[in-house]
Amino acid sequence: MSKRITNPEDLRVLREKAKADVELRAGLKETQITVHMGTCGIAAGAREVLSAVADELAKASLDTVSLRQSGCLGLCDREPMLTVADKDGNEFRYGKLDAKKARMIVQEHLLSGNPVVSFLVSA
Repeated sequence: MSKRITNPEDLRVLREKAKADVELRAGLKETQITVHMGTCGIAAGAREVLSAVADELAKASLDTVSLRQSGCLGLCDREPMLTVADKDGNEFRYGKLDAKKARMIVQEHLLSGNPVVSFLVSA
């Protein structure tokens, strides 16, 4: 059963959550991070990478970034992987990650604007 809305603040919170969900699905955020969660990625530690990215995004209050999950890219030897896609259509694919490296990507690439070249992979 849903929580009952009893005041304007409850309604505002519900509206903001719904708005964020719609923006995420519609791809309206400026930057999208995709953590590749195929079987090979999960076995290599993609869950920890996803959790670390989500934590860093929450700490930094980055509301222009959406976090998504997808399947395998076919580069199993480079898992866990994530892709950062910016509003200009540029994609940066990072591989052989762990939670520490994922945090560094959020801090350096998203907050400072400097891709972490040492973690980039080519297809």
